[in-house]
Amino acid sequence: MSSRRSFRGKPKKSKSAVSNPNAMMAQVQRMQEEMALAQQALEHEYVEVTAGGGAIAITISGHQRVKSITINPDLIDPEDPDMLEDLQDLLVAAINSAVEQSQVMAAERMESISGGMGMNDLLGGLM
Repeated sequence: MSSRRSFRGKPKKSKSAVSNPNAMMAQVQRMQEEMALAQQALEHEYVEVTAGGGAIAITISGHQRVKSITINPDLIDPEDPDMLEDLQDLLVAAINSAVEQSQVMAAERMESISGGMGMNDLLGGLM
């Protein structure tokens, strides 16, 4: 059994944003200012990520700048050359995870400001 839908064109857009461009521009400007402040704050916000059950810890800023890498000294055995490969793999995994979590943190900050609105939403569907 198929259902039929009646398509009568696109839904009409609200004219409130279009009818008051000054209010719309003021809203965009406020949002830009808030985003600039949030970007500045992200430079001083950090995420700490561990790998290998806590054997390696990476601290990274919201600007994806690594602040520190801590390696448990028990991992380092100069007599075991394979250990260096394992350590390298753990470092790569930890750094990649830290970058991803930092990006998520930054995206959440920006989305909280914009309310999930894209530029098309901000401009009242004019784009």
